[in-house]
Amino acid sequence: MLDTSELARSLTLPVVAAPMFLISKPRLVIAQARAGIIGAFPTLNARSVASLREWLAEIGESVAGAPYAANLIVHRSNTRWEEDLAAVVDHRVPVVITSLGLRSEVVGAVHSYGGIVLHDVINNRFARKAADTGYDGLIAVAAGAGGHAGTLSPFALLSEIRQWFDGLLLLSGAIAHGRSVLAAQAAGADLAYVGSAFIATDEADAADAYKEQIATSAAADIVYTNLFTGVHGNYLRGSIVAAGLDPDNLPVSDPSAMNFGSGGNTEAKAWRDIWGSGQGIGPIDAVVPVATLVDRLRREYAEARQRLAELTAHGLLPVQ
Repeated sequence: MLDTSELARSLTLPVVAAPMFLISKPRLVIAQARAGIIGAFPTLNARSVASLREWLAEIGESVAGAPYAANLIVHRSNTRWEEDLAAVVDHRVPVVITSLGLRSEVVGAVHSYGGIVLHDVINNRFARKAADTGYDGLIAVAAGAGGHAGTLSPFALLSEIRQWFDGLLLLSGAIAHGRSVLAAQAAGADLAYVGSAFIATDEADAADAYKEQIATSAAADIVYTNLFTGVHGNYLRGSIVAAGLDPDNLPVSDPSAMNFGSGGNTEAKAWRDIWGSGQGIGPIDAVVPVATLVDRLRREYAEARQRLAELTAHGLLPVQ
């Protein structure tokens, strides 16, 4: 099985790019892998299982052995997930991420060829369930994350999970600066999970207006609602306004109405018209190539480490 510590050491920056519905496709994943981080995409972004198999072949050939990840949405409304899993197994995808449900059969299938399986969790209870199911790592989705975010502080969520879990732990939630990557590690995570920052890149398959709105928005422009998919998530205020809705007076949706990928709860389709984003987009001020963004994060990460070293040297960061 792929060693999780070896996986972390293979990266030039301790970052996994979050798989983003409709946005993360082979071009973006390949650019992320070539930049030295783990690129990821939801399998449902491929319009068919046949297309998914073509994508996996393209990515596998292009990344030259660098790790990448496929995200399986295992919610009951996704009737394709088992076929997608078979494609993932056939192509021996190194890292598999599951969301919106636990499936022990995914763990067994991915372990059969030596891959590792991670799972999104928004609280300690779900984390324990995933660990008990045999998952190799957990993605703590804290308040402020893009997509279907939780409500817990990253400090609280990481602390509770680390009290009992010593496996691979990732933090998702408002991370778009190198010092935030380092802060995630200081708080107990092994890797940072970064999504929204990659929307504003040349390789992302997002509308130009979406990219520009990421680059010109801040935390105050994010709205947390369950209207669009039945599950609470974070969205750009500007896209809600453009859809003819009042972001300050949105109705509440029935969680049982969730139908992932259809956006069937309103005439505006999530995530086509209503654009997801986390709260951490303040540092994003331009649309750039993936390599440029990763270089900036890497530089900021190094500067943050140097600052801590200087604080320690001057006695301002006591060590025992």
